[in-house]
Amino acid sequence: MYNYSDFDREFVIERNRQFRAQVARRISGALTEEEFKPLRLMNGLYLQLHAYMLRVAIPYGTLNGAKMRKLAEIADRWDKGYGHFTTRQNVQFNWPALTDVPDILDSLADIDMHAIQTSGNCIRNVTADHFAGAANDEVMDPRPTAELLRQWSTDHPEFAFLGRKFKFAVIGSQNDRAVLRAHDIGLQIMRNSSDDLGYRVFVGGGLGRTPMLGKVLREFLPAADLLPYVESILQVYNVLGRRDNKYKARIKITVHENGIDSIRDKVEARFALQRAAFGGNDQQLFADIQRAFAAPKFANTPIDSFLARQNSDPVFRSFTDTNLAAHKHPDYAILTISLKKHGATPGDATSEQMQVMAGLAEQFGHDELRISHEQNVILPHVHKSDLPAVFDALREVGLATANIGLISDIIACPGMDYCGLATARSIPIAQQIALRFDALALEHEIGALKIKISGCINACGHHHMGHIGILGLEKGGVESYQITLGGDGTETASIGQRAGPGFVYDAIVPAVERLIYAYLDLRVDADETFLQAYRRLGQAPFKAALYPAVQVAAE
Repeated sequence: MYNYSDFDREFVIERNRQFRAQVARRISGALTEEEFKPLRLMNGLYLQLHAYMLRVAIPYGTLNGAKMRKLAEIADRWDKGYGHFTTRQNVQFNWPALTDVPDILDSLADIDMHAIQTSGNCIRNVTADHFAGAANDEVMDPRPTAELLRQWSTDHPEFAFLGRKFKFAVIGSQNDRAVLRAHDIGLQIMRNSSDDLGYRVFVGGGLGRTPMLGKVLREFLPAADLLPYVESILQVYNVLGRRDNKYKARIKITVHENGIDSIRDKVEARFALQRAAFGGNDQQLFADIQRAFAAPKFANTPIDSFLARQNSDPVFRSFTDTNLAAHKHPDYAILTISLKKHGATPGDATSEQMQVMAGLAEQFGHDELRISHEQNVILPHVHKSDLPAVFDALREVGLATANIGLISDIIACPGMDYCGLATARSIPIAQQIALRFDALALEHEIGALKIKISGCINACGHHHMGHIGILGLEKGGVESYQITLGGDGTETASIGQRAGPGFVYDAIVPAVERLIYAYLDLRVDADETFLQAYRRLGQAPFKAALYPAVQVAAE
């Protein structure tokens, strides 16, 4: 993984020094909250419903044991003993005192971490495939590209005050595990017919009140042209993007209003000028970055103990069948640790759990951890012979839930329990759904199913991309939950379609239950997933299950 240079450390230390002075001025009253707001947002500090919230950057979701231990230490010393992992592969602390924030940032700097550009109308944390560097379907590890983008975009003077926030995602395979087309710019590493390495470039994706999928801007961009090309995109957006209405200021609206062909022409014209300005210096930097992401030295040792435990322990077998993914080395596995124990808050981890995951990474995982956009933690390199010991350690701290990709592996934003923008609760709905289907013992029979919940139209829970999406709204002082169906965040991306009227708080879980029972009755066989059945049959039979009274009245 990338390690800070002296310049990086000096930059972060100076930024923290400046913010410490700004916090002191706010506390003294020299700055009003309105004056302080743009300063705190530049440093990842939000004002939520009950307290300030600090969002700490985990670039492209990669960290090691020492960094995870630092997050645990911060949770214990300055928060309430836990952290919340987000859909942008960051971590949030929900209860820091304003007076403590400068000390937290200095503590993060000690371990090469920061909170810069995790908020504000700038280029946010660059996300990537959480299986990067380990997946067996990978053309190239996308993290060096993400790190190049991070260094280029940090405090970039031209893009520090965009019309709205701007988000990148990078993948290195045909299989999209980063919701690529829901980003302002999505980059897919690929090889062309001549076996040259480059990128397919998507632009104009985004969720929120106007969900749109990114469109292909370039089918193939040579790898050496990446920075001048994305800088050209940003420059065109910065000129054309609307600033009269913040809801129409994202690049997705710019692409929609101008058309992809017009945007392409403008970007290509700008790129012809911009390319010369880089002069190849970025390629030397990229080469240096790539060396920092060299693969670990994998061991070739027997996996007999793993196979024996699978054959003798059905609980362990269920865990490995559900939570493992194929690794590029046949004796290794990618292990996803669920932060979705039934009834727990999705994405939350206690300081004790963080300490255990840090130790497992150091002892059994080549000191690497990843945060996924699905709010789970990954050990990307675990030898199969070590999996029994890893499983036992996880089970002791409530982290051995075998539900990855199943109905209780729910993405949920903090909702109205924390967020000042939310119009409904998300966390209790996620908890109730998980507990209900665990009680029914249907989870594994249902199979692959993604439920995503947002507590407001801003869609931080990615509800548009859920096979079943749930959007919480407020109507007449009452929480109302809309259901969308057929969303998909993978390489076959689609935006879910609204099924009909919303459900009140007490009715949403029974509605989901009716939906699931309808799917089980309608599917061709146990191998047909919910999404496949929905695409085969269309919305009508599922809508009938959701609104049985309407169906009866129509008959």
